[in-house]
Amino acid sequence: MNPIKLGTDTQNTWCPGCGNFAILNAIKSVLTELHSEGLPLEDVVLVSGIGCHAKIVDYINVNSFYSIHGRVVPPAEAIKLANPKVKVIGFSGDGDSYGEGIEHLIFAAKRNIDITMIIHNNRVYGLTTGQYTPTSPLGFRGRSTPRGSMELPFNPLEVMLASGATFLARGTSHGIDLLKRIFKEAILHKGFSLVDVLQVCVTYSNLYEYYERRIYELKDYNATDYNQASNKIREWNYNNDASIALGVLYKKEMPTFEDRFLAGKTTEPKDKDLKIKQILEESI
Repeated sequence: MNPIKLGTDTQNTWCPGCGNFAILNAIKSVLTELHSEGLPLEDVVLVSGIGCHAKIVDYINVNSFYSIHGRVVPPAEAIKLANPKVKVIGFSGDGDSYGEGIEHLIFAAKRNIDITMIIHNNRVYGLTTGQYTPTSPLGFRGRSTPRGSMELPFNPLEVMLASGATFLARGTSHGIDLLKRIFKEAILHKGFSLVDVLQVCVTYSNLYEYYERRIYELKDYNATDYNQASNKIREWNYNNDASIALGVLYKKEMPTFEDRFLAGKTTEPKDKDLKIKQILEESI
């Protein structure tokens, strides 16, 4: 394989110290490695939404698609169904996909469509300067909750496990080596993959110290055991002082949505496109 240039000339506008840099560097490293192992970069498509996370596609020199807020999953699914051979990687924020777009995540997991979702979970709306999100802790003081949020956060990995996701993992933006291993395994997994990255926003919710005191990497852990995965995922509920497990939390092999969708499909008649063109012309 020839050397590749994944960087772009676009000016990076993330805040110094932002956890997004770790995600960017990790995914670029993984794509470089996968390319060296035979994956053509033209067979990779990145999809992003609205938020600080979304800028990542401007900084990586591969095919990409910007979606609207909360809608990363639908175009990612469409791209995969239109061309099943491509690796589709979605980048989304906690407000973007755990808030407005949660129903799309749930149904993508239910279908087990072969896409990878990487969630930049900084637990705050950073781009719009500090509002609370579905994973913000109880009492979070932000621009929309000056007296503190009165809502308990929910556990997105628990929701995804119950919805049928076949690959779930968690990493942090202060652990790039583990992130790279998780990202590669998630991308190569055949089925719906979600990686929840506890990505710190240094400007509006600096949780580096909070995570450093609690995180640990899973060792001698059977990620194929559903009950064990459920218990491990619920160990930390985004609002307690429990230890936070990092690594692959659950994985399972099963048929994908596109396998079922394309099963039994035969070659369409050669004149199909001509018939469609005729119908369109007659409707004008």
